[in-house]
Amino acid sequence: MTTTVVAGNPKPASRTLDAGQRLAEALTGRPADHVIDVVELGPGLLGWGDETVSRAVETVGASSLVVFASPTFKATYTGLLKLFLDQFAGGTGLRGVVSVPLMLGAGPGHALAPDLLLKPVLSELGGTCALPGLYLIDSTYTEDSVLTDYAARWAPTVAALTRS
Repeated sequence: MTTTVVAGNPKPASRTLDAGQRLAEALTGRPADHVIDVVELGPGLLGWGDETVSRAVETVGASSLVVFASPTFKATYTGLLKLFLDQFAGGTGLRGVVSVPLMLGAGPGHALAPDLLLKPVLSELGGTCALPGLYLIDSTYTEDSVLTDYAARWAPTVAALTRS
């Protein structure tokens, strides 16, 4: 199984990236094989055919499990993450990829955002979105049990979905 974390936070090395890595490890029992901090892809995201962006897209498409992580901006996922997702072929870009939507925010007011906003895009790209999205409070996710409880509940499903 190949696991990748995609973090769509405009701030490099963000809490969003950290939460994504924690979730991937909690779901699989080992660190992610690949980490894509989308902000590091730079202006190549604004067009088509950038070599670095294309390699990142290929990495995601070849993964068994991908955690797509974003902070909550204006009640939804970031435009930066959307720029990256736009690089994937519609309907097939994430075919065969178990895709987990993860969002962080300042309070519980946007707790449905991963399922209502990010998950449909991942599904549209062909991702297997069998797990509910996860929403974490960005100031407490390292201290509370929300992430570990989620992983304990859904790790067996991930294992079943990613069996070769």
